[in-house]
Formats: sequence, C-alpha cells, structure tokens
Amino acid sequence: MTLARTIKRLRTDCRLTQAQLAKKTKITQSFIAQLETGVETNPTLATLQRLAEALTVPVSELLR
Repeated sequence: MTLARTIKRLRTDCRLTQAQLAKKTKITQSFIAQLETGVETNPTLATLQRLAEALTVPVSELLR
C-alpha cells in the first residue's frame, strides 16, 4: 500500500477529516491533501512522527 493510501485509510479509520488531522498535527490541510493524493511523496521524519502520533500508530505503520 502506498503512503498516500495508508494515511487516508488511517485517517478515515479514526473518523477524522483532513482539517481535524491538520489541527492535531499542526500540518496544513493542503499538505495532508497532497500526501493523500500522492502529490507529495517525501515527507520529513518529523512530519511522519506527528502523523503517526495523531493516528495512534507507529511510524513504521505509515511506511508499510
């Protein structure tokens, strides 16, 4: 599964909108949208850590 699909699946499993995830992670909603659509494919480790924490998964889960 791609990073884009994984982030979207985990976000929807947590019943979060992109806006809610953005607020929890302090990442812009537009950047989250870019990650979920595959426009942005190389987020920093810090970004992955914030996403993982908000989605309550280890970073490794995002990279599967």
